[in-house]
Amino acid sequence: MDKADFALRERDRKRLIKDRFARWFVSTGGIAVLAALVLLFVYLFSAVLPLFSDAKLTPNVSIKSITTEKPVVIGIDDNGESAFVISELGYVDFWSLKQSSVSPTGTIKLGKDYNLHRSNGFSHQWLGAAKSNGEVLLYKPSKNSDLKLKKDAFSPTIDRLSLPFNLQTDTKATLTSFDYAINSGVTLVGYYDDHRVRILWQDVNKNEQEFEFSQPFHRLDQLVITPDGDTLYLRRGSELIIAQKRATDFSVRERVDLSLDKNGAEVSNITLLSGGYSLLVSYQNGLVSQWFDTLRDGKRLLTHIRNFQLAPQLELLLADTYRKGFYSFYTNGTVQSHYTTSEKLTIFQRVFDKAPQLAAMSNNENYLLTLSDSQLNVAYVDNPFPEISWSSLWQKVWYESYSQPDYVWQTSSADDEFEAKFSLVPLAFGTLKAAAFAMMFAVPISIFGAIYTAYFMTPNMRRVVKPSIELMEALPTVIIGFLAGLWFAPLVESHLASVVALIILLPFSILVIGGLWNVIPYRWSARLPSGLHVVVLMPLLIAFTAVIWSQSENLEWWLFDGDIRAYLAEQGIGFDQRNALVVGFAMGFAVIPTIFTIAEDAIFSVPKHLSDGSLALGATPWQTLTHVVLLTASPGIFSAVMMGLGRAVGETMIVLMATGNTPILDWNILEGMRTLSATIAVEMPESEVGSSHFRVLFLAALILLVFTFVVNSLAEWIRQRLREKYRAL
Repeated sequence: MDKADFALRERDRKRLIKDRFARWFVSTGGIAVLAALVLLFVYLFSAVLPLFSDAKLTPNVSIKSITTEKPVVIGIDDNGESAFVISELGYVDFWSLKQSSVSPTGTIKLGKDYNLHRSNGFSHQWLGAAKSNGEVLLYKPSKNSDLKLKKDAFSPTIDRLSLPFNLQTDTKATLTSFDYAINSGVTLVGYYDDHRVRILWQDVNKNEQEFEFSQPFHRLDQLVITPDGDTLYLRRGSELIIAQKRATDFSVRERVDLSLDKNGAEVSNITLLSGGYSLLVSYQNGLVSQWFDTLRDGKRLLTHIRNFQLAPQLELLLADTYRKGFYSFYTNGTVQSHYTTSEKLTIFQRVFDKAPQLAAMSNNENYLLTLSDSQLNVAYVDNPFPEISWSSLWQKVWYESYSQPDYVWQTSSADDEFEAKFSLVPLAFGTLKAAAFAMMFAVPISIFGAIYTAYFMTPNMRRVVKPSIELMEALPTVIIGFLAGLWFAPLVESHLASVVALIILLPFSILVIGGLWNVIPYRWSARLPSGLHVVVLMPLLIAFTAVIWSQSENLEWWLFDGDIRAYLAEQGIGFDQRNALVVGFAMGFAVIPTIFTIAEDAIFSVPKHLSDGSLALGATPWQTLTHVVLLTASPGIFSAVMMGLGRAVGETMIVLMATGNTPILDWNILEGMRTLSATIAVEMPESEVGSSHFRVLFLAALILLVFTFVVNSLAEWIRQRLREKYRAL
């Protein structure tokens, strides 16, 4: 007998090396996958974490002693290299913050007797000066760099705005205060010592208009006009009079009592936030409140929105130049920065020995300039994400001009004064809504289909049906979304009555057809081989669907008076062509193969001796299915559902193309939604790298990743529990 050349008991060195290499390769691959997952979490966290970090204020970046007498207005350029100081005596001193000179780089005289000065940072950085006789000067300090000289050399100038009119009057009244607005035209408003308020402006045709209130305003403390020149605020103590521009005049719209404090603290000042839509009201006890117009009963009324309880030692308030925040300065030198919409305290730092006399912010909000005891102090501000807080992301926020607090996602607008809104609630809601409707459609069909295929269908038919359904998973979702948005959505809209009828009647029709099959004499039904009942069921279902579909117009006339959309509108139900119903069908179609394949494998893998033993003990096939097969396969079925849910939550292209992408909070199946994944796909290419928008999109990606991780972990834990519970079978 020939001797065998190979025996398992013998040491095979090549086999051992291969085995160790395969073990090392598999272990390395598994560790690499875990490391990649951890690194993905770390990367997303590193991109998101700066959103919730505090702002940084670096004081004493530059200190400059100046000799300007009686300063009333200061300003700084965007590079923090030069500043200007306006004197009450009527001249502008330009100071270089990079040079050690003790004299100004340049001085420009505004003219004689300009004793009234006004800084309106919202009117394109134009400053104002006025004489007591009503002559007004609007000007803008600037510097012209000379390339032939040194890099930091510049020649200071001021640009004067040519005014078509002035606040001068024929009477001998003295101008005591004034304000201005520069938009498409110029608006001037003045208050005189005889208690008159006079307004001059240019209309849309550049025609000069003039208006003077008939009633005098005694003891007027402030007058402030919005940047668009349409709204005038007149403050007298705690009373605020609001006048609105009309075609040829101004009319008093309302009178508002600004008193809020129970202790009777009086109003000390009113300031406009950037954009001019919000009003900051300061009180003597340190309270600061925000007010803006809201629409109530068809009228726009000034409404108290929120409070900021600051310290009573508040000395100075400075609004941001382009964002919805403000700085507050206190007697002991502390500086705070609040962002109104997010109610976020971004800076709380003691910077100075005492409160400054004057403060100004560069246009880019990178440099804070203060003046105290004839000394300019420049602080660098790093405040990139003041509008982001947990409350602004997950709670209702009252945005400017909104009638009430709401969840809003809106990141772009054509208006320069637009404030981005980053509520993630509508996106998270839309994600869950899309997944819920998709699972409502996919889970029953896929689970019952898996049960029928694995337990009742003949082997020959199963060999055809199962690969066909698995092949559906290879269909690109972009194709499904394309067909759903451009073909299926219009079809549903034109046959909405039939679609609603089929959703209600189709399940009942299946039960009716099954009941009719059971009453057919056995000698007839036995002619059809077991497992081929679908051959009878499907043609009947198709015929029933065709009949209902063809009667869509008649159903609409019979049930909805000929117009189902009008009927829904009367019931307060909105309708969008691309809606959750379309997404439910389309995304459910994409999810069905995933759930079906895993569930069918789990059911088919139940050991044959368990079902055979149940049947041998006298149980019916249905009893065997419900008490033995499904219980044994329940871990796999649950895993299939969780895998389908994860697929539905992360789906991008179908919801992107088959919904209206409207971030709204409404469970209405006939309206659209916007999901986290679709938002990332649409807005990431157009977001500025490193911006709040950019990082919030990374936060959306992190939420999706955490959600799928938690769902999969929970699903695995439940699967293991089910497996332990039913393994005895």
